[in-house]
Amino acid sequence: MELGFRMHAERTPNPNSIKWVLDQPVADVVPSASFLLSSQEDGSIGVGLTSDVSPLAAPILEIEGVEGVFLGPTFVTVTKAEGSEWTELAAPVVAAIKVWVGSGEPAFGASFEIPVAADDQVVVAQIKTILEHDVRPYVEQDGGEISFAGYRDGVVEVILQGACAGCPNASITLKMGIEARLKQEIPEVKTVVAL
Repeated sequence: MELGFRMHAERTPNPNSIKWVLDQPVADVVPSASFLLSSQEDGSIGVGLTSDVSPLAAPILEIEGVEGVFLGPTFVTVTKAEGSEWTELAAPVVAAIKVWVGSGEPAFGASFEIPVAADDQVVVAQIKTILEHDVRPYVEQDGGEISFAGYRDGVVEVILQGACAGCPNASITLKMGIEARLKQEIPEVKTVVAL
């Protein structure tokens, strides 16, 4: 049966994550949402996510070797566990996405709770922490520097200096690295721009 949609995979800077881009909306009630395997009290790992929350993310998280699913506006990013191989995971992930598309269901079910918007001071503190601890070491490793410049209406402003200023890969670093990382942790972030 032909589902009448197109999808392609894209590599990300993280070798444990692949982004599947669809030609249709994925996340619609929120700009993005992240789902991770949950740890159980007995130390085992469980899905902890039902189809009532996300008919798209739940079946993907049930695939052995998958540890995270990120739903974006028109894409699904899947993160595998260390030691798992994409050659074994790609086909079941694609099959799960095709089943979801064929169902016509939204990506988010009736039990999905839209995150409450945090006030800007909390968001700015989260942004600064991620930039300082997760982003700065990688930028410095390449001979550059990143500084937080501001946050307003979902837009994070940063200043790139050193090797990063004027680097041909700066836009890739901004979108696929810094922006993706911030969006993963902070639902209020919509985009990152360099000043």
